[in-house]
Amino acid sequence: MTAVDTVREYYESLRRGEPLYTYFAEDAQTAKFGVSESLVGYDDIAEALREQTRTTEEWTVDTRRLSVTKRGEYAWFSDEVDLAWTDTESGRRFAFPTRWSGTLERRDEEWVFVELHVSAPHPELSGSEGGDGD
Repeated sequence: MTAVDTVREYYESLRRGEPLYTYFAEDAQTAKFGVSESLVGYDDIAEALREQTRTTEEWTVDTRRLSVTKRGEYAWFSDEVDLAWTDTESGRRFAFPTRWSGTLERRDEEWVFVELHVSAPHPELSGSEGGDGD
C-alpha cells in the first residue's frame, strides 16, 4: 500500500466507524491535533480515537484537494476535507470545512501517521461558513 492509499483508507475507515488508532505509529512522540484536541503519544491518541468511535457516527469525509509527497521512508500530505458527524450522546450533527496535514513514516512495510493535524478555519477570519451542520 502506498502513502496516498493509507490516507484514503484512513478516511474510509472513519466513514465506516472502524478503529483508527491502528493508522498511527506506536511511539511516545506521535502527535494528533484535531479540531478540539491536542494529543501527544500513541497511548493518548489510541484512547481518544476509541472514545471518538464509541461516541460518534454517520461520518462524512469528502476530500477536495489531497496532495501527497513521498521521499524515501517519509511522506507528507495536505488536504481540504468537508467533515461531518453525529454525536451519539446528544444527537447533535456537526459539519466543518477542515484542513488536514500530516507526516507518515514507512515502518515494517506499512505507512503510519507520525503526525496528523486537522483544523477548521475560523469563519470570521476566513470569510467562509463553518460550525454546526443540519
